[in-house]
Amino acid sequence: MRRLSDLLSGLALILLIVLALLNPTSLALSDEPDFPPWSRPVWSPLGKDMGPPLTLHLNQEGRLPFSWSWRPPLRVALTGTLEPGGRVALLTPENSFTLAQADSHPQTLDLDARDIPFKRHLGFEPFDNLPSHLFATRGNYVVALEGRGNVTLGLEGGRHGLLGTDQRGRDVAALFLGGVRVSLIVGLSATLIATLLGLSIGLLSGYAGGWLDALLMRLVDILLSIPTLPILIVLAGMWGHSLWNLVLVLSLFSWMGTARTVRAMTLSVRDAPWVEGLRALGARRSYILVRHLVPEALPLLLSTIVLGVPGAILSEAGVAFLGLSDPLLPSWGRMLHEAHTFGAFTQGAWWVILPPGLGIALICLIFMNLGRRLEERADPRLFLIPGVPKKDPEALKKLKETEGQP
Repeated sequence: MRRLSDLLSGLALILLIVLALLNPTSLALSDEPDFPPWSRPVWSPLGKDMGPPLTLHLNQEGRLPFSWSWRPPLRVALTGTLEPGGRVALLTPENSFTLAQADSHPQTLDLDARDIPFKRHLGFEPFDNLPSHLFATRGNYVVALEGRGNVTLGLEGGRHGLLGTDQRGRDVAALFLGGVRVSLIVGLSATLIATLLGLSIGLLSGYAGGWLDALLMRLVDILLSIPTLPILIVLAGMWGHSLWNLVLVLSLFSWMGTARTVRAMTLSVRDAPWVEGLRALGARRSYILVRHLVPEALPLLLSTIVLGVPGAILSEAGVAFLGLSDPLLPSWGRMLHEAHTFGAFTQGAWWVILPPGLGIALICLIFMNLGRRLEERADPRLFLIPGVPKKDPEALKKLKETEGQP
C-alpha cells in the first residue's frame, strides 16, 4: 500500500511538472475574455438546460440551418466581413432579423449582443436582453448570407470548457493550469533559497562555535518568534506585488529550521576522529565544510526541501487570497480571492472555488508524502522494524539502549 502511495505521488508530481512546463495558457489574463461569465462546465449535470458553445461559419452565399433546444444563449456575437450589397439574416421560428447589411462599402463585423448600437439596429431598447429576443423559442433556426462575405455567428449557451468560466469570462481550466506553474515556482524557488541560506548559516554556526554560534542562534530565535504572515503582508505592500518579491520574502523567513538542523548535525561530527584527522593533515576549514560536512547534510536537506515546499505554497496562497499578489499571474490563491470578491459563493459557482482549493491540497499532500518517504530514507530508525511499533516511545527507547550492545 505504501509503495502504491509513493508511486501515485511520483506520477502526480511528474504530471504537475509537465503541465507547468507546457502551460498552454501562460498569460490567459492578458487577452480579453471571449466567453460569457459564470458558464458551467460542459459536463455539469445542473447545466443540461444550457446550450454548449456553437459556431456557425458562412464564407459564401447560402443558408445554414441549426437547432437550438436550450435556454437563450448568454452571448451572441457576429464577426467577419461583408462585401457591398451583402446581408446577414437570422431566421427564427417566429420572426426574421437582419443582423448586418453592407450598402455601398465593405463592412468589417464585430458585433456583440451586449452592444447598445447593435440592439438599436435590431429595434430593441438598450437594456433589453437581446439573446432572449433572438432565441425566444426552442426550435429550428437558419442563419443566411446574401451576397459575398465571410461571417461567423458565435453562440454561448452557458456551458463552456472543462471547468467553466469565472466572473470575467475567463476559462477556469486555463487559470488552473497557470496556477500549477506559479505554485511550483514559488514553492521550489523559495525552499531552495531558504535551504541554501540555512545550510550556510548552520554549517558556519556549528563548526565555528563560540560567540558566533551564540549570535547566530539568537538571531534564529528572534526570527522564529516573528509571525510570518503579517510580515509578508507588510513587505508585499511596501515592495509591490511581484512574484519574485514574494519568493525573496518567503526565503528570508524560512531558513531558520534548516539552520538549526544542520547546526545540530555539524556539532555531532565536528569533533569526530575523522574530522580531527583531517585537521591534523592540514586540511583547511573550507575544504572540510564543502567536501565532507555538506555531503553529510545532503540527505537531511533533501527531505527538508521537499517538506518545505508545501509551506511556501500555502504562504503564497494566503497572501494571494488577501489580494496582495500580482493580478497578472493566475495563481490558485488569486483565483480564490477573486471568487470570494465577486460573489462566486452566492452565485453557486462551485467550479470556480473547488479546482484551486483542491489543487493546493493535492500538491501539498504530494510533497508531504514524498518528504516523509525521503525523511525515512535519511534516518533509517524511522523505518518500520518488526516487533517495534513505529510511534511507541518506550519501544524506541529500548531499541536505542540495545543498539550499542553486541
